[in-house]
Amino acid sequence: MTLAAATFQVLRTARQHQLRSDLTVAGAGFVRFVYGLPFALAALAGTAVVNGGLPSPPANFWPIAVGAGISQILGTVALLQSFELRNFALGNVYSKTEVVQVALVSALLLDEPLRPLGWLGAAVCMVGVIWLAAGDQVTTIAEGLVDPAAWMGALAGGLFALSAVGIRAASTTMDGPAWPRAIVTLTAMLALQTAINGLLLVLMEPTTPLAVLRVWRLAWIVGVLSLCGSAGWAFAMTLTNAAKVRTLGQVELVIAFAISVLWLREHHARQEYLASGLVVIGIAGVIGLG
Repeated sequence: MTLAAATFQVLRTARQHQLRSDLTVAGAGFVRFVYGLPFALAALAGTAVVNGGLPSPPANFWPIAVGAGISQILGTVALLQSFELRNFALGNVYSKTEVVQVALVSALLLDEPLRPLGWLGAAVCMVGVIWLAAGDQVTTIAEGLVDPAAWMGALAGGLFALSAVGIRAASTTMDGPAWPRAIVTLTAMLALQTAINGLLLVLMEPTTPLAVLRVWRLAWIVGVLSLCGSAGWAFAMTLTNAAKVRTLGQVELVIAFAISVLWLREHHARQEYLASGLVVIGIAGVIGLG
């Protein structure tokens, strides 16, 4: 489910990028929520029919789900803010500390710590991801620790970690099979995020909501891909430790690198092969030994 979610996420992002010729950055981001919600509601209804009902969220489900949804929104804002600080690479690389941050948050808030070798695997994976993302700018990235863009990137990683752990925490408040719990959690979060993002757009970019509706022929597929990706993440994190899910999710970088080498025949430096190897070793450590 994690591998499927990562694949759908890559496809969704690519499709969103195509919408940038017609929409603002905020509008292209809003597409995933406003077009994803109807499909989520349809999936929720279908699940209710097949399952003979849906799990009833207890009172403590709602603050957790709201917190997870808001954390994801704020994480996106922090990441975009790090880019606005004129250092795209620095902010993006430091956001990759999410790999370790989600393990820390899981241990502290859910009492789901990794085993010692799992922590080592998470650290190795994070180093590999940062190295792969930084390329030949590793020294510059390390020296940029005091740069505001780095701190905003790390903050984004922390907020994404809170969101991931929140999804698991919310889903585990309910009883029953994993899929119904996952789709209830996902739909609640999507509804909240659609409302918040829609309100912000109306206030800050009044013409954008109508523009989003006008491009429905191109945008509806983003909703489908977004739902498939988000449902995959939610289902996987309902089944097991969020740290394992988010660590395995980093394999998308290695997949993209492999496509670059094997299909596009692009040439890369030796350090990029070593970085990809570290990511794979770290993932194997967390999944197999964590």
